[in-house]
Amino acid sequence: MSFHIPTIDITPYRENGTDAERAEVARQIDASCRSVGFMQIVGHGIPDEITNGLTEAMDAFFAMDLDAKKAYRTPPHINRGYSPPKSESLSLSLGVEQASRMNDFFEAFNVGAGAADYPHVDDLPQPAYAENVWPEVDGFEQQVQAYFAEAAKVARTMTRIFADALGVAPDYFAPRTDHSLDVLRMNNYALPSGTDVTLDGDLIGMGEHTDYGIVTILWADQVKGLQVLDNKGNWHDAAPADDALLINLGDVTAHLTNEQWMSTLHRVKPPVIDGTIERRRSAAFFHDGNVEYVIETLPQFVDDEHPEIYEPVTVAEHIQAKLGGSRAGVRNESAVREGARVLASRY
Repeated sequence: MSFHIPTIDITPYRENGTDAERAEVARQIDASCRSVGFMQIVGHGIPDEITNGLTEAMDAFFAMDLDAKKAYRTPPHINRGYSPPKSESLSLSLGVEQASRMNDFFEAFNVGAGAADYPHVDDLPQPAYAENVWPEVDGFEQQVQAYFAEAAKVARTMTRIFADALGVAPDYFAPRTDHSLDVLRMNNYALPSGTDVTLDGDLIGMGEHTDYGIVTILWADQVKGLQVLDNKGNWHDAAPADDALLINLGDVTAHLTNEQWMSTLHRVKPPVIDGTIERRRSAAFFHDGNVEYVIETLPQFVDDEHPEIYEPVTVAEHIQAKLGGSRAGVRNESAVREGARVLASRY
């Protein structure tokens, strides 16, 4: 049987669909979450001009000189600003150590929801809710903020669908995400001049990893490179259809469902053509939940055949361990299950 990432139209959840139409969308989401953990959605409602503005902003920033971009770099514990090539290793977020510890060649720029975005909540912890660092690029802040707002709407539509698919109250996620740790990571897979990277068979654009939170909304261009691991240990190429967004589950969702919904392992290995890397761009919106949210498995997913896998943990504790691996180079010893899947995969 060939590997297939389903395409699902979520319009009924955005435009007052009938109960039957919404139930069918929830059924398709549930089936995809159980079988693949990745899907692509259409009918998401993000206008083309907003997406085009995002890509213009990304292109303008990443075209800057490497030293100029490094002026917007932040310490590893602050998930904002610029990450240059070979400053991260996503596989370490799973406790899997590659030959070179910090070897992912992608560059990225991160923005997120800061404390000022949630005026209804007092004393949000820093640096989890840090304010953003904005580069001096014409239109960048406005264009990125416009897309961030639209992606946040899509993320909350997805959690509303998840609630129906999981059989919980429609507003289950609302109090757990009303000051969510939301981050937009804009990625560029290309080698700036002066970057020391050897083009060989082991080159990693972004190492094997699962996403950390509830759901990820991914815009990507259609250049090959993204690969998804199936439940038999095989890697498959994944690229969005026209006007589609890729959706994948994060660790929080896998924890909630006792891994009956999977947080799918993925990586990026853009093709090397004529000795150079074909440029690839993506922008991932991570919707992770409130920092103090205690992630506990839903009781309907625990029975004699499915004993509980995870201990309760807060979103803050979970993400701190993950970021400590990917950005600070500290091997995450708590991701035993995911790391075993990577090591068993067929490269």
